[in-house]
This record gives sequence, structure tokens and C-alpha cells, in this order.
Amino acid sequence: MSCRELLPSIVAPRAGRPSGPASPTRARGLPALLLVAALVSPLPTRGDAAPARPRQAASTVAAADAAVAAWVEAERIPGAVLLVSRDDRIVLGKAYGWAQLYEYRDGQYGAAAAGTPRPTAVRRLAQPRPMTAETVFDLASLTKVMATTFAAMLLVETGELDLDAPVHTYLPDFRGAGKERITPRHLLTHRAGLAAWQPVYYRAQSARQAYEYIRDLPLAWGVGEERHYSDLGFMVLGLLVERVAGEPLGAFLDERLWGPLGLASIGFQSAPAGAPPRPGALDDPGGPRPPATVAPAPVIGPFAATSHGNPYEHRMVHDATFGYRYDGDSDAWAGWRRYTLAGEVNDGNAFHAFGGAAGHAGLFATAADLRVLLQLLLNRGEYGGRRYLSPEVVETFLAPAGDGQALGWQAPANLPAGSFAHPGFTGTWVLGVPAEGLAVVLLTNRQNLGVDERGYYPDLVELQQAVAAIARPLPER
Repeated sequence: MSCRELLPSIVAPRAGRPSGPASPTRARGLPALLLVAALVSPLPTRGDAAPARPRQAASTVAAADAAVAAWVEAERIPGAVLLVSRDDRIVLGKAYGWAQLYEYRDGQYGAAAAGTPRPTAVRRLAQPRPMTAETVFDLASLTKVMATTFAAMLLVETGELDLDAPVHTYLPDFRGAGKERITPRHLLTHRAGLAAWQPVYYRAQSARQAYEYIRDLPLAWGVGEERHYSDLGFMVLGLLVERVAGEPLGAFLDERLWGPLGLASIGFQSAPAGAPPRPGALDDPGGPRPPATVAPAPVIGPFAATSHGNPYEHRMVHDATFGYRYDGDSDAWAGWRRYTLAGEVNDGNAFHAFGGAAGHAGLFATAADLRVLLQLLLNRGEYGGRRYLSPEVVETFLAPAGDGQALGWQAPANLPAGSFAHPGFTGTWVLGVPAEGLAVVLLTNRQNLGVDERGYYPDLVELQQAVAAIARPLPER
């Protein structure tokens, strides 16, 4: 479901992979005081010494702060966390509003199509949960860049993944109807021709079944011809990197990146009991998935609440006038969640078909952890005196690939050259501006308001543009 932010507006290890560096045990859920301090006070630079840059206009930072505060005050969003750093020094870190303002009442399934207003479907909490610096967010499509794209970068770094080899080099049965031509580069740039979205959970109850369903779907466009943002493409890419890495996506990243970086609150959340199992997505027939080298601990909240079930996806399937098309029987599946989601992935495909962890959605994190990952890219692969990626690999992935797209990342046209960004459907957004050493993390829980009478969640483009205006430096003196 995370593909909507851009619309209208198995496992066998390959020989030769070097073992990753030993990962220190990550402390999940650091004390609130430490995380708050990290967000409100300057941090020493831990990456490479940065060259002299134009001074950041204090007025643009203050304007971004005021814009987020105004949106929260007007209840255009329930709450937010905004974190801005320049040359690895935090210049603004602030939590606003509420981590949860509404809870499930009668639910919104079908309400928007009937024009039913929000207050009849969700209930405002008598005591809303405050937003804090340590609040953990469902990142939605930020999973594509903060998990799957980083994993692909690590495998390109070791020579285990060739961006221009056919996908069937790694997933041998990914063939038929033109799919033989699809490469990882096509998947990363959304030019594989795969459909943007389908309710995969209508046809799949496990990651293996999800893969088989996507593999057998006809292409919606010609391979390499046009850019069409696709959740399905990143589902395949996530499974591909798991095959190459020889372990689940989260375990691989925890071992090779998140753990060594000391990130405290990032990871995938397993679906609760009763949901389809995640392990064994692409196991060889009859062979179990090997255990992860490091078993990631679950992420500990508090969590920002997102949607009240999945009313948006429900309408995508049931309402042909909503802009999406599902050719199957919309009533053939009835597993819709009927409660407010918090600490449980919003995306229906990630939750129901992939057990909580998929290449396109399912990642949770705090703003502080995302800032470190942005800074790693701004430092061209180095952080804290340690190199994780070569400058050449970072440059390859961040170089514009046309149509406002890099590899995984988006390349905004209205910001300084080399800037990279990505949104998430739950209301998340990150931005890196190498020319200014600037990292911006804006996390909101817009879905907790519920859908409006038109069936939409609040549009954050205006707010993102207001925050992006930080990337306007003062002239050098």
C-alpha cells in the first residue's frame, strides 16, 4: 500500500561472501533522556571532517519548525518529529503533538465512499498519547531506501550483486512474459514494468506465495520503457537480496549496518500470532531457512499510531472509481483489521503476506536512527571513523537516473544538485542535501486522523516543501 505516496500528487548463501563485522549487542529502547538529549542539543561530528559550507539560514530552520507546529496546532496532523542536522551537528530536534490522538470506533471501511465524516468512525482519545523524541514510527516506503536499498548497496560493495544482471541470475524461476530482461537496476529505478500495487494478500498467505503470485503476474508496462513506482518491484528486490545475503533482510542489515552503527530502535516488527509466518520465503524446496547470524531483537516503542484498520486499501480494492484496479473478486478476502494500528505495520501486503517484513514496507525506526543513515550517505559511506560503503558505490546509487529517480532514492529537481529524498505513505519523509551537508527527517502520523470524506489521508506535500526550504543556504561571506 505504500506506493500511494507517489500516485495522484529461499535463502541459500553464495560462496565467497565475506563475513560481516561483529555486531555489538544493540540496546533496544534507550532511556528517554538520552534520546531527547540527542534531539535537542548539538552533537559532535562523528563522520569525516566536512568542508566549509555556506551558513544555514536560521530563519529557514525556524520557519520549518513553525510550519510543523502550525500543522499540529490546526490538527492537520496529530503529531510529528522533526530532526535537522548539518555537517553531523543537530540544529533542530523537536517532537510535536500526539503519538496517538484517535482510536477505532465503528471503523471507516466504506465510510469514505458513502461520504460519512470522520467523527462517526473514529473516537478522539480523552487522554491522547504525547509524541516524544523516542517515538518509533512505521516508516512505510522508507523501508525501500533505509532497508532494501542499503542492503543492495552492501551486496554491490562485496561484488555479490550485479545491478545489470538479470534477476533470474539470483531467482532462477523469475522468467516468462518478458521478465527475463528485468535487472536489479530496473527494480531500483521502478522501470521493471511490474504493476504498481495489487492486494497480494488476496492470493498469498506467505512470502513464498507472494513471490509466486508476483512472478506469474503479466507485466503492466514494457521493461525499461517507463518509470512506474512499484511496491511489487521492491517486494521482489527484497527477496532477491535475501537470497544473495543468505539470511532475512532485517538480520543481514542488523549484522552488517544497523548494529555496527549502534542504531538503537530500527528494525522489522514480526506480525502477531495468527499472522502468516515470515521465514522460508524462498527456501529451496524441502530445505529450511538457515538461522540468522544475529537474531535482531524486536523494536521497543512507544510507537506512533497509524491507521484504523486499512480503509484506504479496502477502498482501493472495492471502489473502481478510486483510481486503482483489481480484477479479482473484491469480496473474496475478509481479513481486514478492525482496530487502530500501533507497532504493527500499516501496509496490508507487508503484514498479511510477508509476516511484517518485506522489501517495500515494514521497517520501524526513530528519527535519530534515520538521521545517522542519512549522514552515512552524506559522508560518502563512512561514519564514526569507520567505512561501510565505498564512495563509488554511494555515488552510483545517488546519481540521478532520470525522471526524478536515483537507485532506490528519489532525486528532487527543485533542490540542490545531488539531493536525495523519499516519502512514506504513513506520513514519513527524509531528505539529504550533500551540497550543504544537510540531513532532514520529518516523521508524522497523519493516518491516525483517519481518512476524510473523500477517502484520503492528509496531503503532506505542502508541509514537506516548507521543511525542504531549509536547503536554502545564505551566501558565503
